[in-house]
Parts: sequence; structure tokens; C-alpha cells
Amino acid sequence: MDRLKLEKFYAGHCLEAYELFGAHLCFEGRKGARFTVYAPHAMSIQVIGSFNDWSCEGCVMKRADESGVYSLFIPDVKHGDMYKYRVTQADGRVVDKMDPYAFHSELRPNTASIVTDLDFHWHDETWMKNRDRNVSKAMNIYEVHIGSWKQKEDGSWYTYREIAKELIAYAKEHHFTHLEFMPLNEYPFDGSWGYQCSGYFAATSRYGSCEDLMSLIDQCHKAGIGVILDYVPVHFVRDDFSLSYFDGTPLYEYQKDVDANSQWGTSNFDLWSETVRSFLMSAASFWLDKYHIDGLRMDAISNIIYWHGNRDNGVNEGALAFIRRMNYNLHRRYPGVMLIAEDSSDFPNVTKSTLDMGLGFDYKWDLGWMNDTLKYMELDPVYRKWHHNQITFSMAYFYSEKFLLPFSHDEVVHGKKTIVDKIWGTYEEKFAQLRTLYMYMFTHPGKKLNFMGNEFAHFREWDESKENDWFLLGYPVHDAFHRFFAKLGECYSNIPALHENDYSIDSFRWINADDADENLFSYIRIGSTSDVVVILNMSPNAYRQHAFGVLKAGSYKEILNTDQDIYAGGNMVNSKAVKAVKAECDQLPYRIIVDVPSFGGVMLEVKKRAVKNAADKAEKKPIKKTVKKASKKIAAGD
Repeated sequence: MDRLKLEKFYAGHCLEAYELFGAHLCFEGRKGARFTVYAPHAMSIQVIGSFNDWSCEGCVMKRADESGVYSLFIPDVKHGDMYKYRVTQADGRVVDKMDPYAFHSELRPNTASIVTDLDFHWHDETWMKNRDRNVSKAMNIYEVHIGSWKQKEDGSWYTYREIAKELIAYAKEHHFTHLEFMPLNEYPFDGSWGYQCSGYFAATSRYGSCEDLMSLIDQCHKAGIGVILDYVPVHFVRDDFSLSYFDGTPLYEYQKDVDANSQWGTSNFDLWSETVRSFLMSAASFWLDKYHIDGLRMDAISNIIYWHGNRDNGVNEGALAFIRRMNYNLHRRYPGVMLIAEDSSDFPNVTKSTLDMGLGFDYKWDLGWMNDTLKYMELDPVYRKWHHNQITFSMAYFYSEKFLLPFSHDEVVHGKKTIVDKIWGTYEEKFAQLRTLYMYMFTHPGKKLNFMGNEFAHFREWDESKENDWFLLGYPVHDAFHRFFAKLGECYSNIPALHENDYSIDSFRWINADDADENLFSYIRIGSTSDVVVILNMSPNAYRQHAFGVLKAGSYKEILNTDQDIYAGGNMVNSKAVKAVKAECDQLPYRIIVDVPSFGGVMLEVKKRAVKNAADKAEKKPIKKTVKKASKKIAAGD
């Protein structure tokens, strides 16, 4: 046993505890496996499994040190063998436990751990070498629950390997840059979606083997698609087979029930415990190391910041110390990996460096933007003028963090309705506004995330037991929105102004943030090669020949209009390029005249080269006339 790693484990600084603990195939005079577990208050531990007919005779683990590590080599154990730890707990109670560090487990409701060889031949060297945190790149995330994206005809799940080809092709077609998988660690209850975990190092057996998952990720990387995984460092299931009171004492949970009992009926991790810190940091590192994950989206960070996620309970300083330590160490070891906080609080400096006492995340979900935006869209347009700030407020705080804009699974469950169904209006009015809503999302600064089904206007709330309603694509309006969504993704990915300087205040400029009476919003995204003017109309009134101010001269070409007939609109478009004239408007030096459709959005692009040429012509024109007049005077002998 590596004593240095073990010392780091006890000190709360270990990122490789999965190399110390668990079941590892090895050769110790003969082939077999070494089983190692941490249970300091256990009276005794035996290894039971398929290799000894689930009998503990002869398989009693020995203490490897005085601090509570038990270890045992068992010959002839092989890949695929099942096992459990039979723990005689501190109070004498005997409980069969899963291995906290198991790499694989039985399919629920069975709970045995499985001896697993994680060797895999990867083909993603170029991807791994070149990946980064995407601050200046387009990042369009597709959030996926593998079990319900698509299912087989009999309702069973596709494996990781079986779903890979179609899912990757679909992501590429819609210009998604990353797939974000809801938790793929092992969990007992389907309805928890993986957020109530039991096996922190075990890829869920629902969708196949560990090798199958590695193959899926490898194929994603070869196709240029990044993979983000949801990770839950806050709480775990209370089931007796799992981590709960593992050795008869609160080994992983807080000592006091008031701290340990979570709002979800689970147990909160004791984030002040050094061994728990090593466990959770190692679990995070494990997925980045063994599965080549490109980012971890960490769940319920407000419950790390505050006791039980409630500001009134005070800041949990020990938990903050843990998250800073984990993020610092993960960034140091995996510099190209993204760490993303799902945080509903307004706690400051979540995406600030840990060296400056920030929490060290790369991005934070902007749940304020999401809530304000969807509340606004639910309103009858008659009342929207009095809630205009729900759209404009996000830019008042946007640069305080590196925000990511999410329409996630949480917004389409539990009676909240789906995105399209939340919007006010008739069926046709909903879709017109939905297109404009998404134009707003994709042109607002910040990276993007959408849950599966959003891209074709899923009407039914998400149910993890059923596949997406793909039949909706047989309806013209859904098919049209599906194509519009893909076109938005193409614009977002290909136009630098929409992503390259998201977190620079110089990349965004309001044209008019105060036109509440007309329910109009207009702004400019400023880029290195072009600027994009965005005009959003959240009213049922169409505005013909409406003036808007712009920063520069030039020819403004409409690149996308939500009302185009190919997207099931009325085709009120600006088919010809719009010339900017020198005339102050909206406190800007130039003016353009644009037709804006009812409940519609317009994107106009002006190339920087075109702006330069226009300026050159403006300068050259009077010079040319002067030269011509001077030539006439010379010819006349003046």
C-alpha cells in the first residue's frame, strides 16, 4: 500500500483514493484481487462474493494500519466477479455493504459490487491535448438523460455503445459542442435521475459496462464533441447497503442529525471531515482520469455554501474550504477541464480564482436569468411593459461571474410545464414567441445549455421512464422549430461576435433597453470580424420601418428572422441589406430602418470589412471632388 497516498487520504488532500481502496486485480504470487476498505470503527470485515459462494469463511480482512484500513488479497478472483463487504459494525450489528470504491455494480434492485478491469484503448489523444475551458469559444450544451433520450421498441434502454452513433450525429447536426449527461454514477432509485447516489466510482450498470461508457466518450471526442458529467458532492442515499453509517458510525455523514439529514431524504456529506474530502475529491478526479470527462457540473452548490442551502442558517465555512481545495487541485491536475456550479444563491465570487478566495468554478448557472426570463414569457403581453426589467436586469449583474444560461431538466418537470407550454398565448403564438425566446438566449452573452426535447418544442413534461416524443417532428410547426433551433446553433457557433468575448463588457451594447411601451429590446453583440444587431419584439404588434440606432456605418444584412416562412412564420422579413445613415438615434451615431414582425426577432450582421470600406469611401469622396476641381483650374490657367 502506498503510504504517502494514505497519509494524503487522512489529511484530506488525496485525489487518487480509488488507487488505494476498492477491488484491484493484481498478481501477488498468483492472480487474484486485493480488496481494501476504510472502516475505522468496524469490529471486523469479511469479503463475500460469487468466488466463495457468498461465504465469509477464510475471507476475513486484516487491519492494514491503526487508523482503520482493512485489506485482503483473494486468489483467483477475476473481472466480473461480484462481492460485498460483510461489516460487523461498532454496535455489533452485521450488515452487507457495497464497496464505496467499487468501479461497477449490479443492476438495481441488486446491490453487489463487481470486480472490474478499467483498461481501455483510447483514440482521443488529439482532443485531450487541445481541449480547454472554452471561455472564448462557442459552448452549446445538450443535457441528456441517456435512459429516456431514445428507447428500444420494447421500452428497454439502449446501452452506452448502442446509442453513441445516433446521439453524436444528432448533436453535430444541431451544432451542440458538448453533451452533458445527468449523473452516470450508480444509484438505486430511477426517479432520483442519479442525483441520489450510492456508487461514486461506479458507472451505472443500467446502460452497459464501463468499457461501453468509455467507448461512447471516446467516440464523442473523435467527433469533436465534449462530455460534461453531473456530479453530486453534497448528499448520498441512506439505503443500508450504501455509505450510510458504514462502520456503524457516521463515517461519511455529519455527526449531528440536524446537519446530516438533507431536504431530499438523503444524508449530507460531512464536508469538514478530511477523509470525506479525500473521498469526494478522488471521485471527481476518477471520472476525469479514467473516463476522460471534459467538465463536471456540480449539483446543489448553494447547499455547500449555506447550511442546508439556507442563507439564514449561515455560511458553512468547512464546506467552502473543501470546495476551494477540490477545485484548486482539480484545475492544477486537469487544466483543460471545466468546473461548473449549479448554484441558486447570490453568494459572490463563485467563478473567481481560489487564489483570490473565490470558489474556483469556471462557470455558474445563471438561474436568475432563467427564472426572470420564463416569468416574463408567461405574462400576457398587455402586462409585460410593467415587467420589462425581467429581461434587461440580467445585464446589470452579468459580468460579476462567468455565467452559463440554462434551460435544464429542472424547468420541465413537477408541474412546471415545458418551455413552450409556459409561454402565454395560443398554439401559434406560443411558437412565434418560442423562436424569439431562443433568439434572445443564443444572442445573450454567456454559454448555453438546453435539456433534450427543448430543441423541438417538447410539450409533455419530462418523464424518465419514457423516451422523448419524437413523433412531434411529424407536425410541421415542431419540425420548423427544430430546424430553426439548428440554424440558431449554426449562427452561434460560426459568428464570433456571439461567443468570443462573452465575459468582456466591450462585447455587448444596449441600443434601447427602455422601450417598455412597445415591448421591444434591442442590442449589439460586438465581435472581431463583425457586429450583430439583435431586435426582439415581445408584443403582438408588428413594427414596420422602425428606426434603431447603431454604432457604425455599413450595410446590415439580415442573417436570421424568426418570422421566416420556412420556420412557420408570416415572412415579414428584411430581404434587402439595410444601409446605416449618419443620423443620431437611440443616443448612437448611426441609424437603420427595420421591419420587426409580431412576436418576432431579427438578427442583422455588419462585417467589419464592410464598415472599413464605407469609412474609406466617406473619406475619399470629397478628396476626389477637390482633385477634379483643382485640375479644371490648372487647365484654365488659374
